Amino acid sequence: MNKHSQLPAGTTSSPIYDVLRKDLVGGRFAAGEKLAINALKEHYQVGLSPLREALNKLAAYGLLIQENQRGFRVPKLTRDELDDIARLRTELEGMALERAITHGDALWEAELLAAAHRLKRADVSLDKGEEWERLHTQFHRTLVAPCGSVWLLRFIEQLHDQFDRYRRLGPKMPIIRQELDDQHHELVDLALSRDANAARALMDDHIHKSYEVALARFQAHA
Repeated sequence: MNKHSQLPAGTTSSPIYDVLRKDLVGGRFAAGEKLAINALKEHYQVGLSPLREALNKLAAYGLLIQENQRGFRVPKLTRDELDDIARLRTELEGMALERAITHGDALWEAELLAAAHRLKRADVSLDKGEEWERLHTQFHRTLVAPCGSVWLLRFIEQLHDQFDRYRRLGPKMPIIRQELDDQHHELVDLALSRDANAARALMDDHIHKSYEVALARFQAHA
């Protein structure tokens, strides 16, 4: 039985890291906003030491910018960065999917079907809230889990978080979003049939369609 290349547990310093990470990806803080330490302590009801440790880790992860002696700031959003993230995500996630299809075992197939089923039940709502986002992330993680490289999974997860900062600010675009929902289940069918070439081509298109949603945010503000 193949072991999935799952990210090691316990890689975060404290619950505040996970909460702040989710809020940064979800757009709770504006791009370019400087974070006020005292306000964060009060809002999250956390001490200064664990808060600073979480902020330092998030800066190393790329979700914050640490300014010398001036605290932390949320990174700005730029078209060039979005293009770069989308390009790298296409390359790395496509590679991981091909490897996962090669190495995935029966347990992976069962986990993938379960993740797809949970996501499908959430797809009926056009309001893509936090529960849908959680299931969506879980689905994509499961899809590439047996790729055989922990480092590849780490890079993909980081790119997903950076990409989602842009995507979640995009307009609803229901036609494209419905196509994206449908593609999740097409990806499962191709993965289970072990058609790596077709699955990678579909993943490329899937990421590009999601990129169009993220890109619309810049076009709307042009």
